[in-house]
Amino acid sequence: MSLSGITEVLSPVGNKEMLIAAVRSGTDAVYLGAKEFSARRNAENFDSAGLADTVSYCHIRGVKVYLTLNILIKDSELESAFNLAKTAYNCGIDGIIIQDLGLAAALKKLLPDLPLHASTQMSVHTPAALAALKKLGFCRVVAAREMSKAELREFCSEAKRLALEVEVFVHGALCMSVSGQCLLSAFLGSRSGNRGCCAGPCRLPFKVPGGNGYDLSLKDLSLFDYIGELAEMGVTSFKIEGRMKRPEYVAAATSACRAAIDLGSVPDRLYETLKNVFSRSGFTDGYYKEKTGAEMFGIRTKEDVKAAEKAFPFLHEIYRNERTSVALDGRLTVRAGERTTLLLSDGINTVEVCGDVPEKALNSSATEQSLKEGISKLGGTPYYLKAIKIQCDGGLFVSAKQLNSLRRQAVSLLDEKRAAQIKEKNNAVYTEILPDKKRLAAPEIYIRCENEEQIPKNLCDVKMLIFPLEKNITHLPESIPFAVDIPRFADDKYIKARLPYFKEKGVKYALCGNISAMEIAREEGFSVIADTGINVYNSESACTVSGMGAEAIILSNEITLPAAATLNSPVPKGIIAYGKIPLMLFKNCPLKNGRDCRKCDKKGKITDRRNTEFTVRCRAGASEMLNSVPVWLADKTEDLKSVDFAVLYFTDEKPERVKEIIDLYKKGSPPSENYTRGLFYRGTI
Repeated sequence: MSLSGITEVLSPVGNKEMLIAAVRSGTDAVYLGAKEFSARRNAENFDSAGLADTVSYCHIRGVKVYLTLNILIKDSELESAFNLAKTAYNCGIDGIIIQDLGLAAALKKLLPDLPLHASTQMSVHTPAALAALKKLGFCRVVAAREMSKAELREFCSEAKRLALEVEVFVHGALCMSVSGQCLLSAFLGSRSGNRGCCAGPCRLPFKVPGGNGYDLSLKDLSLFDYIGELAEMGVTSFKIEGRMKRPEYVAAATSACRAAIDLGSVPDRLYETLKNVFSRSGFTDGYYKEKTGAEMFGIRTKEDVKAAEKAFPFLHEIYRNERTSVALDGRLTVRAGERTTLLLSDGINTVEVCGDVPEKALNSSATEQSLKEGISKLGGTPYYLKAIKIQCDGGLFVSAKQLNSLRRQAVSLLDEKRAAQIKEKNNAVYTEILPDKKRLAAPEIYIRCENEEQIPKNLCDVKMLIFPLEKNITHLPESIPFAVDIPRFADDKYIKARLPYFKEKGVKYALCGNISAMEIAREEGFSVIADTGINVYNSESACTVSGMGAEAIILSNEITLPAAATLNSPVPKGIIAYGKIPLMLFKNCPLKNGRDCRKCDKKGKITDRRNTEFTVRCRAGASEMLNSVPVWLADKTEDLKSVDFAVLYFTDEKPERVKEIIDLYKKGSPPSENYTRGLFYRGTI
């Protein structure tokens, strides 16, 4: 069983019709976005009034509501984001799903009773992160979708020890990249997935040698067959993806998940409808079963879209009528000379209403059976009578109109009680961190090399050398601080096995792009530098990450230089100022759609529809797609004074080119090759 002893179906909601479909199809909870700060900003979403109405509608029916506020927040937006969370709290929201660590810290401080859920956008995939999230105030963690059965079991075990709930995606579309680590849409079109505006470029043609031409497009995830064992591991919430989809999809997926929990399997017709109508070439359980490769890839065709229309009448029937889900106990008292009374209780809330004094019967008298039948007509409401006690004197008449009126009054009062907010309103005010107005000197230079051959001899005027955790090194440069770069999706055991190698060589710093890596590196005695994978995007998150032990921070690759300049950090802040930025992080390498790993040289290419080539490299059980051209900021000497240090991120450059680029950055030279300014000037929407 799960930690709380229950299992929760969690359905996606993008508008009111989807909400009705989810609730009537048997969900236990819904997650939805507001008009702002949602990872699905292109969905219809809900304004403040709609949010309040939604919470009332759901709470009447025993359904929880979680608000998604799971994007990176600018400094200028923090107050508005906090106020939105406060509005949701005062509406009675049951939890809030967060990506931004800074916003989470502000909410913990000012809205301490608001349950915080760590979004899958945080890329949490190993147990080492859980204790840190607990300290940050989270009560639930949404596990990364790329985790296997064995990994989830270990993850849930640690979560149980820490009294944390675990939420797992069990159905819906799969992003090719690990959530929270994708820059493809941002770099190609300034539409940021981390800001809720992903354009989905991965669904366009991208080809690898031997692939199908859509080699960044995966089949849909479906783990309905494993819900029993997931519950046994301790998973609390079974999440369905799809806030941008149709109500019919929500109804089908919710009903299927409900059946998998309650009945142990999904009815064949429902499962086949989901598979044939709402999927990309079917379903995959590849990550869960540790069977990545070509079978995981799939596309959605025009024929699939046309086929969906034929299934809609069947799916509409699933949510056409109100679902009776709230059991009531009742007592109806009919006494001579006294007003008729009806009491209804859901076990927590109790209401009692009074009607008229019953008349003497002229013909047939009211009986216990006739009164029970009349008062039990709760159709069109979420309620049903589990048990009712009838106390009735003989020889009395009670009309159907009187019974209907009593029932309607009692139901209305019960609705009010179930929708009412128990907690007090919170009037906290967020105080923003003052912007950093210091004008810095020229930033210090850090270099990150891919291998030992790239490291220039006689390095000077370089503040730090960064080197991959997965590579061995013969000679450490003298008099230059050395940092080991921990891959973003490395396993805890792998990190713990490799760090002692560098510690024995006297390495003191660790570059960490994941919360787990930060925790392990600190425990092993390394000084932590937070990498871009932590997604530090505002002053609050810089303060939070510093409080977690980071002694320096490389800011998000999506930040602009003006924003970096005013970001107030208690520790040195830097950016990647040169290099082919990793645009996507894969657990299922796209090269596998064309060839077996055993035939791969660990550095293949993927090509887009314009014949632009992107390098794919392996790192510690995962892989990354690098941008086709490097960021170049050497000639922006004044703008680079926005930060304390600039990282030159070398990947496939020849040793002589590495030395040349370092010199060009020292001189402030213009680019000598095809380049990009990244997002440092144009930003994202």
